[in-house]
Amino acid sequence: MIKVLVFGKNGQLARSLAWQSSAFAGLSIQFLDRGDCDVAQSGNITKVVDLYRPDIIVNATAYTAVDLAENEPELARRVNCDAVREMAENAARHSVPFIHISTDYVFDGEGKKPYRETDPVAPLGVYGATKLAGEEAIRAITNRHLILRTSWVYSPFGKNFVKTMLRLLGDKTHISVVDDQQGCPTSALDLATAILRIVPDIARRGFDQFGTYHLVSGDEMTWCTFSREIQAKAIEIFGPQWPGATCEIQAVTSAKFPTAARRPSYSVMAPEKFRANFGFGLPEFDQSLMAVLQNLAEGDAHA
Repeated sequence: MIKVLVFGKNGQLARSLAWQSSAFAGLSIQFLDRGDCDVAQSGNITKVVDLYRPDIIVNATAYTAVDLAENEPELARRVNCDAVREMAENAARHSVPFIHISTDYVFDGEGKKPYRETDPVAPLGVYGATKLAGEEAIRAITNRHLILRTSWVYSPFGKNFVKTMLRLLGDKTHISVVDDQQGCPTSALDLATAILRIVPDIARRGFDQFGTYHLVSGDEMTWCTFSREIQAKAIEIFGPQWPGATCEIQAVTSAKFPTAARRPSYSVMAPEKFRANFGFGLPEFDQSLMAVLQNLAEGDAHA
């Protein structure tokens, strides 16, 4: 059995990993929440890694409150950088691989074509800057790492854009959604499946494709387009009688919704490197969104 230690038990990705893991034999996965290990407190990570002695460490936890991070930079840094550094140090000390999830927010959004892994980074806010600092710490400590940058994550679990839109569409006659930010909506279920598929390869001593990868759906759109896709697919699943079927979605600019932190206007990432090195990519957006909505429709909705 390959022993996998996952930090971040209650997040979308970790819960998706747990949900999908039954389909993957040969893996023994231990999930840790804040009660098991408060990663913001120095030394805690070292204690649990020494206790569980995993074959692979996966970091699925992060400080993701983009706007709040502007007022809590120290806490964001402790979780997104200092804790990540401690995980990398322990991975190196135990000679095990480290999988870390990063973000499209390491880019400034000034690009006009999908960002590749080698493109310059220039985060706009505290969240992106601390995530970038975590990446840099990993690279400085251990070569046996996979940094997987993803974006606009949604799932049946927790709070995310899809579940928020379903609620708003069902409650209101019209809503306004930003139409000048471009990205790649990515299902956490797909991310989890991809990670579980590659874990056996990563665990092999001869594995030599470590590094930074963009792991996204590859289908780019704005938040407004995303919301309209959610509505259209929900009508297919829930039927025309669904209350959200008649809600009008209005496209607006980001200026209509001022936020504490600036967002990149274009954070589309190119997933070709991952596909080329691992032999597969994530499913198409339509298929992934339908899978999440179907999960919710069948009564498997998760808080």
